[in-house]
Amino acid sequence: MPFSCKDAVSESPSAIARFRAEQKADLEKILYGKSLLKDGDLVLRTGNDFISLTLRQFSVHNKTYSHCGIVRIIDGKIYVYNAIGGEDNPNARLRRDSFEAFCNPEHNTGFGIFRYSLTQVQFGRLDSMVDLYYKLRIKFDMKFDLKTDSAMYCAEFVYKAVTRATEDSSFIPLSHIGDFEYVAIDNLFLNGHTKPVYQAKF
Repeated sequence: MPFSCKDAVSESPSAIARFRAEQKADLEKILYGKSLLKDGDLVLRTGNDFISLTLRQFSVHNKTYSHCGIVRIIDGKIYVYNAIGGEDNPNARLRRDSFEAFCNPEHNTGFGIFRYSLTQVQFGRLDSMVDLYYKLRIKFDMKFDLKTDSAMYCAEFVYKAVTRATEDSSFIPLSHIGDFEYVAIDNLFLNGHTKPVYQAKF
């Protein structure tokens, strides 16, 4: 009986059913996570591409996540503000995405939600900082330079918004490679001021 490549790659009804069940399960995780979100939450994701894998290595203690953003809820709509460059964001400016798009299982293997311990006044300042940076359309910082505010990488954006909201330079710790000082993804959630809300794997 002849055998073709087409036969080898064709999906059986059971495989299709399993795929659809996985899609449904992933969507349920996203919708559940979305139901828990509050203004000012830190949202993290694990990209499934090589660049994301590389970025994860800059974290010293927990290499789970590759990208981050801050939640803003405006007129009932939930946005994740994040600094990103590359093909996904050609103009390299600070952007806001829906939570569903930010956590898209097609491009990610999971996500996490964490919450900072802030006062109401500090949360208000955080909202203002995020809004200001978005209004200024801050560009992605390809040099990963913490000393400038004209451009910011993803963890730098979160770090500076939270640090300035709290007026506490030690609120989020920094990482070092020799004399180079930077904010790693795990610095944002591995500290005494942040608690996990929900974490999911696809």
